[in-house]
Amino acid sequence: MIVIKDLIKEFSLSKKQRVETGHDSPTIRAVDNISFECKPGRVFSLLGPNGAGKTTTLRMIATILKPTSGDIEVNGFSVNTKPKEVRESIGFLTGSTKLYDRLTPNEIIKYFADLYNVDPTTFKQRKEKYFDLLDMHDFAHKRLGKLSTGMKQKVSIVRTIIHDPEVVIFDEPTSGLDVITAENIIQLIKDCKEEGKTVIFSTHIMTEVDLLCDDLAIINKGKLLYNGTMNDFRTTMEASSLTGEFIRIIKAQTAQSA
Repeated sequence: MIVIKDLIKEFSLSKKQRVETGHDSPTIRAVDNISFECKPGRVFSLLGPNGAGKTTTLRMIATILKPTSGDIEVNGFSVNTKPKEVRESIGFLTGSTKLYDRLTPNEIIKYFADLYNVDPTTFKQRKEKYFDLLDMHDFAHKRLGKLSTGMKQKVSIVRTIIHDPEVVIFDEPTSGLDVITAENIIQLIKDCKEEGKTVIFSTHIMTEVDLLCDDLAIINKGKLLYNGTMNDFRTTMEASSLTGEFIRIIKAQTAQSA
């Protein structure tokens, strides 16, 4: 369970940044007082154009960034007061995850399993399960620096879930990947849902939203523009497609602020 309450995140701007961006204030608000909930056994999609505040929000859930104000509770633990407990219950996958090039997939995944105190028997069972699902056995002993982008993403997937987290965060996990690897990630998200995990993901690919999403929120310029179930979104949308409705909502906000 994820509960986001009145969440605000501001970043300080240097004088040079203010000149380059034409921003008068010494701070910029990336996330502007948003609230929503993500429930177990459901897939929640966080949508928005580039720079909308999606990744900033996901990083605050993962305790990588600290909120300026407001709070996030993950399984009852506050990111402000219990960040360690939050980190123990989540897995965070992002397309920009860096791995140690000199290690092998076997080594890096064992390293993360040890960080979470996964016992050897459980580790072996989980590793075999995911290596089979993602077809990783052929490159399990190769150095990560010699692997393709898709192979590295598969390693990142297993790293994310090897400790069986109750909450899984996916930040544009299929961006730039081949069709087969992207399908593997989509199947993993489905599996997480079936296991009763809380899943939140961001994407620019509307077919993934249509395929996976139970609940969604749309944000732009840090503001929450929509929050509800996917069924309600389809029922009330004015455009003829999900992509069209997403664009309509973003354009409506832009017109109002002009």
